[in-house]
Amino acid sequence: MANHKSALKRIRANNAKRLRNRYQAKTTRTFIKKLKTTTDKAEAQELYKTVSSMIDRLAKKNIIHKNKAANNKSKLAKFVNTIAA
Repeated sequence: MANHKSALKRIRANNAKRLRNRYQAKTTRTFIKKLKTTTDKAEAQELYKTVSSMIDRLAKKNIIHKNKAANNKSKLAKFVNTIAA
């Protein structure tokens, strides 16, 4: 157990950040799943814009690696382009 006041505060702050990061990552994963189950091209393109910005935000905050973000966006763009109109 931590003995210093600042260490206790760090523990609280880290836990709050961890929960926030998990929430954002889980929300993004949910949107990705929603996008992958979409069959309408127009809806998929709108969802792709949203998901793309969410992924960029996660990469910017180092919640996911930038290469993983690029890989996800690339795969999703490929998927959206293969949907028949």
